[in-house]
Amino acid sequence: MTAETYPEIRDAVAKLCARFPGSYWRGLDRDMAYPQAFVDALTEAGWLSVLIPEAYGGSGLPLSAAAAVLEEMQRAGCNGGACHAQMYTMGTLLRHGSEAQKQTYLPQIAAGRLRLQAFGVTEPTSGTDTGALKTTARLEGDTYIINGQKIWTSRAEHSDLMLLLARTTPLREGMKKTDGLSVILVDMRQARGNGLTIRPIRTMMNHATTEVFFDNLRVPAANLIGEEGRGFRYILTGMNAERILIAAECVGDAKWFIDKATSYAKDRVVFGRAIGQNQGIQFPIARAYANMRAAELMVREALRLYDSGSNPGAEANMAKMLAADASFEAANACIQTHGGFGFAEEYDIERKFRETRLYQVAPISTNLILSYLAEHVLGLPRSY
Repeated sequence: MTAETYPEIRDAVAKLCARFPGSYWRGLDRDMAYPQAFVDALTEAGWLSVLIPEAYGGSGLPLSAAAAVLEEMQRAGCNGGACHAQMYTMGTLLRHGSEAQKQTYLPQIAAGRLRLQAFGVTEPTSGTDTGALKTTARLEGDTYIINGQKIWTSRAEHSDLMLLLARTTPLREGMKKTDGLSVILVDMRQARGNGLTIRPIRTMMNHATTEVFFDNLRVPAANLIGEEGRGFRYILTGMNAERILIAAECVGDAKWFIDKATSYAKDRVVFGRAIGQNQGIQFPIARAYANMRAAELMVREALRLYDSGSNPGAEANMAKMLAADASFEAANACIQTHGGFGFAEEYDIERKFRETRLYQVAPISTNLILSYLAEHVLGLPRSY
């Protein structure tokens, strides 16, 4: 199997996605419904467990293989947002979980008996300022008592497990804000109705996102991932994997938009000639293609570094920003090429346009990526 490209994986994923055409996604979009059948098919085929080591029932493949799976989903017109978290949250458990935790959860996740889809980090008052989060986990004997609130916790209604970041040590003067945070694995099957409340949030795209409330939720201390107080360092592994994988999805989106625009431009005849013969149509699509290819190269570089065992913050951030920009540029070119038909539901363009617009904002906004690069790569003074 060719490194980075994975043609066999891409072909198999494309064939699976062909069973879920635009009509399937349009129906779900109207009802804001979760793509249960799609996720079940991916789980049964083993695509959501590619990162789980073979010893625990997975495929034991690197992040680049997961990226190939997600890119191909998006290129086929599907939406990996329903399940991509299972891949990037896995990094925290794989790299920092105990052997007992891995033995307990990974085989069940690989077999499709459990879903690890929810990532509880962002809060209403702190946003991306993770060190300012207010959700607390107080240790009493062998149990953590959790209180607080999370927002934009996607797929919480459709997940069995959640990786939760909470403050276990109160913030004191002179203490680094990101110290004293811990990662706790929450079994939401037991927690619902026993201190955990989930409230769906309707958004402009069908993303199954929620607000989550914790009211004296009791979780076994054995569910702590790694050491207490080091949770922020642990989730950075997952966050960088998330950015790289979502960048791969954006590349897939860009390819879908470019293919759609190119095909339409060849077939649509106005004033006696195909509109694709006009440079006013050609140039935006060609530029979108060039920018997609450039973003694709940065995604591959980030994957190369991550697969080699490093945690490439700069490359992960640049890959996410450039790929999100490329997909949104391609989306705009595609709508413009189609004219009024670009807004028609049956063409799927307006749905995919809304879906890919998300990645200008999530999982981290473009401005924060630029701030990170300015400070940590270019050595400019911290701006916040």
